[in-house]
Amino acid sequence: MTVRTQIETDFSIRSFKGGYDENFTYILTCMRTGSQCIMDAAVPYEQIEPFTTSGLLSLFITHSHHDHTAFLKEYTAHHPDLVVVSHPNCIKQVNANYPQEAVDGGTVTVGQLNVDAIHTPGHNPDSVCYRLENVVFTGDTLFVGRTGRTVNSGADAGTLFQSVYNKLLTLPSETIIYPGHDYGSVPTISVSENIKISPLLQAENEADFISRMAAFEASRD
Repeated sequence: MTVRTQIETDFSIRSFKGGYDENFTYILTCMRTGSQCIMDAAVPYEQIEPFTTSGLLSLFITHSHHDHTAFLKEYTAHHPDLVVVSHPNCIKQVNANYPQEAVDGGTVTVGQLNVDAIHTPGHNPDSVCYRLENVVFTGDTLFVGRTGRTVNSGADAGTLFQSVYNKLLTLPSETIIYPGHDYGSVPTISVSENIKISPLLQAENEADFISRMAAFEASRD
């Protein structure tokens, strides 16, 4: 299944759903230069191939969990010069000809687009979100209606609170969240609307968030 989203500005976004668990992969295109980048290698290459061009420059990985890197070898096989951008710890786990570290607060240029890296550990230590103007690609750190889970190895609810509340929910309220999975009632949502619909985003403090997260995780067992 392909979900297409067009943003009327200097870039376009195409969304592709599939992979192992309702995953999203996104293709961003700089409308001024034709340069492209991909967010996560979560769907088979044949699914995105019709929408890729010779301007495809880079692949951004939100974190090292397998469902987000599953088809990386396919992508790099078809585009051997592809620069793979990810957290330093993630780079060590993926095999890329041209790796580039995503440094917290750093910027990667794609054509005339500036993509800012935001290190957001909590769901996974090497989680990175990528912000471009009025949108942010959140991987498994933040979904529509909730945060990422904290039951996997390396996860920590307190750390996730700091990442979500201090780095993502402080973005401009109209910022649109593009998550790594289609887990919500809609594929994307603004920061302000997400707070309204999610009890996990309405915590009074870190202790309250940890309590809410524990209740959430228990309800899923």
